[in-house]
Amino acid sequence: MNAADLRIGSLCSGVGGLDLGVQAALGGRVVWHAETDPGAVKVLSRHWPDVPNHGDIRQIGWGRVEPVCVLTAGFPCQDLSVAGSRTGLVPGTRSGLWHHIVTAVETLSPHLVVIEKVRGLLSTRSGTSPLRDLEPCPRCLGDADGTPRMRALGVLLADLADRGYDAGWMCVRASNVGAPHRRARIFLTAWPSARLPGAAAEDADGEPRQQRRLPAPGVSPWPPQRQRSLL
Repeated sequence: MNAADLRIGSLCSGVGGLDLGVQAALGGRVVWHAETDPGAVKVLSRHWPDVPNHGDIRQIGWGRVEPVCVLTAGFPCQDLSVAGSRTGLVPGTRSGLWHHIVTAVETLSPHLVVIEKVRGLLSTRSGTSPLRDLEPCPRCLGDADGTPRMRALGVLLADLADRGYDAGWMCVRASNVGAPHRRARIFLTAWPSARLPGAAAEDADGEPRQQRRLPAPGVSPWPPQRQRSLL
């Protein structure tokens, strides 16, 4: 596929910053937004005058939306941020909009999902989901032995894995790209597991990596270096 043919759909678009980064890395064009904040909507309409805005993601019928190759999302952080409520991904909260995003992923089946979120995604308790197979080591997160808690990131990974997506993520500070402050952000990319090279390879214990949703040895979970340096 030519870069010019790459269609990008944008959820919780804000003023389009994440979309611009993805376009700079991959090429392509934004074919629709979904944003409700009045100020952000004005910015989008100014810089993308011919791109439709589908508005509230809670009200969108995804079966009627133009399919896309890349789906971006920077859903609200207030319930995940260390400066916020830390209530997690509870349905009905602002950060709980994640549950509508994963519905869009399931229906649209994009080749790539790109998510940007605050660092609190790594530490905030999920607030909504029971323990899943992706629950990390409790000692690594400060939980007492025998009382692990699902973190918000684990919910994202589990929800994506349930829909056939592998994922990789990394923390990038603003200072890593030249800004005079740290301001860490998590960038997560996800792709259909069937497209992952070497997905059938086995771990040392003989368990298929496709089953565990892990990349094979030497296979980066991130796009090529030119894209990684931007994200």
